[in-house]
Amino acid sequence: MGDDMTDSNDARQIGEVLDFWFPEGRALDIDPDRHAELWRWRMHGGADGAIAARFGPLTERGAAGGLDHWSATPEGRLALIVVLDQFPRSLWRGSARAWAQDTEALAQAEAGLDNGDWTALGLSWFQITFTQPLGHAEGPEHLARIDRLIALRRDIATRAPAPLRPLYASLVDQAGQVRRIIASFGRHPHRNAILGRRSTPEEEAYLEKGAFPHQRVFRG
Repeated sequence: MGDDMTDSNDARQIGEVLDFWFPEGRALDIDPDRHAELWRWRMHGGADGAIAARFGPLTERGAAGGLDHWSATPEGRLALIVVLDQFPRSLWRGSARAWAQDTEALAQAEAGLDNGDWTALGLSWFQITFTQPLGHAEGPEHLARIDRLIALRRDIATRAPAPLRPLYASLVDQAGQVRRIIASFGRHPHRNAILGRRSTPEEEAYLEKGAFPHQRVFRG
């Protein structure tokens, strides 16, 4: 397996990651307000303490490549993407390590989109999380990846349970805002200071406004 965990330990830890990150479980009749509340908790720092307490060593292992074998199943790959793409943003918030795993998370997401894992997951909130690395990872072809992300989010919004569709439609708009930022600057300027990058005058003007798409509340 490429790690010292047993198969049963893998399954248990995959389940723990998914149960933690998706408290709504698999119920399609979740209340939209509750669903939006859970997304705010996930995306805006509410989970930071619990991630550090429960998943710090696991996130370190994932960052070192020790969980790559999780990608053998669709749900395992989703859990791996959470560990690579989401947990570091909480565990190492405010440091370059928060984004250091983006390239590997992107590779996992693209592989899972191409081999059918994304389709197999089915649930809207699983699929949204699976594709987030397309917008997060800087580098070549970023705009093309965001275009793919927008198309995928449109598809998710169309198929989501009717009460949740306005929430998922808002994420299509959010991805469009991210696209405009990357089209303008070729990168995420809010990372510049932490990564030691010099901001251009245009980026400084953008940063001064403080209206960052990645901080937008999941809403309908």
